Amino acid sequence: MNKRIFLVDDEIVIRENIRKCIDWTKEGFIYCGDASDGEMALPLIEELKPDILITDIKMPFMNGLELSAIVRKQLPQTKIILISGHDEFDYVRQALKIWVEDYCLKPIGSADLIRLLREVADKIDREAEFKRRIEQLTRDLSEREQQSREQLISQLCGGLIPSAEAIENAAALQIPLIARFYAVILTDIRTNSAHEEERATISVSLAESELASIMAEHAEYLTARRSRTENIWVLKSDCRERLEELCRLFSEAVQSVESRLGCTISYGIGSIQHRLHGVHTSFIEAEEDKHWRKITRQHRSALLDMTAGSYHQEVFLNRDEFLEFLILGSRDQADTCIHKMAEGLARIEWPSSLYGYYALTDLTFAVLNKARQLYRISEPVEASIDSLRQMIQSIQSWQDACRYLLRLAELFWRWRSEAAGRYGELIAQVKAFVLQHYSQVDLSLQDAANHVNVSPSHLSKIFSQETGQTFIDFLMKTRIRKAMELLVSTNARSYEVAYQVGYHDPSYFSNLFKRVTGMTIREFRKHGWQHAELLKGEDTLASPS
Repeated sequence: MNKRIFLVDDEIVIRENIRKCIDWTKEGFIYCGDASDGEMALPLIEELKPDILITDIKMPFMNGLELSAIVRKQLPQTKIILISGHDEFDYVRQALKIWVEDYCLKPIGSADLIRLLREVADKIDREAEFKRRIEQLTRDLSEREQQSREQLISQLCGGLIPSAEAIENAAALQIPLIARFYAVILTDIRTNSAHEEERATISVSLAESELASIMAEHAEYLTARRSRTENIWVLKSDCRERLEELCRLFSEAVQSVESRLGCTISYGIGSIQHRLHGVHTSFIEAEEDKHWRKITRQHRSALLDMTAGSYHQEVFLNRDEFLEFLILGSRDQADTCIHKMAEGLARIEWPSSLYGYYALTDLTFAVLNKARQLYRISEPVEASIDSLRQMIQSIQSWQDACRYLLRLAELFWRWRSEAAGRYGELIAQVKAFVLQHYSQVDLSLQDAANHVNVSPSHLSKIFSQETGQTFIDFLMKTRIRKAMELLVSTNARSYEVAYQVGYHDPSYFSNLFKRVTGMTIREFRKHGWQHAELLKGEDTLASPS
């Protein structure tokens, strides 16, 4: 691109000669203006913003050095060439102080001036290219850091990284990860299909910003994007009450943002956890909660459409009263209490009226949601809904409705009774599998899930819930414990021990061993007999977190 030249000299002859004696366009420059002194030149320079300023030194009102100092401060990208009829060192010294590009004596020929201008123009191009590369490198670095942050959050939520390694990686990325309490919220923000793409993107961005502001008022958070519309929010705080308050207020905040920005926000909230590896459990619960809320929302929307917006479930049966009975009541009280609570349903003309079916379906959603929250029911949501919906459709009378409510109550109480320790045998099988195969480098959650015939996500959830640690943490502790046994009982080298317990990177194994045991391999080998209690069982080995 042609560089713009501006000339300042109090001698009109010199200005005329420089302006007319050079074919500026042919030489690849634009002569954008000139002035007789610094004071006259300054406003023109600020307006025209030349790439190169040529200025005499000795001029009335404002000399070239004074002008150069001002231009250097206001337009630092403009290069300055000083010309003078005086070969005095003091001028050169002052010129160097204000970082001018060159200092030359009058008279200066056209060829010499063109050569000098080309040198300065080349320097401008090199600096511009260097700046562009630095900016690109900065953007690339920022993108890689963001990708690393999001990868860390995703691994943490997926239970794919031990707590100690997560903390170490977070420190390298300057992410403040450690806190007393954690919780996960998932959001999926969509706009109406009628919106233009650009407008929809703006609406989603505004909604994310507002939700982020609400979260920041109550807790610190880390966020990772799962897709164009989905976000993971890992909340952390040293105050459990602040996280509880945020989880309570979040639903109200979502409704407010939806109404103001015309978008739909699906969300899920996981439980509050007091350990870092609990983020995985909270994430799984948030996934389930989000899915459940979506199904419930769809049902409620269809219900209001079919009843022309006039449906009120409490007219027929008090949902809160029924849920309280399920939580606190027993089978002995069921017949009497259910008949009393269902008196409103007796006013319905079964089966001609649809209101009773709507009321029972709405109540069923509330019961399943409460059971899921309290007892971590593992049965597929869709299967439970379909089965119960078929039962509702078969109701022909008030007596049938009461029998259905009793069946729903018994289902709830079965989940309640099965809640404690129901996965003990499955967890034992998984632990035995890990103890048998820990030396395999590629041993994974998928392998363990295949062994016990459940999905990896389901196994990951129940393993964390029942043992208080993720599958990855258990595998890592098992390997380290076996490594300690080998270090105490054999003379195998550290890299040989690493291979035998499933690590093909001896350096990684050494660092991990120190994080978990608090000792280097050499220190442990020297004093290992003093730490025999670490080898007794899984609960004696300190968590790396």
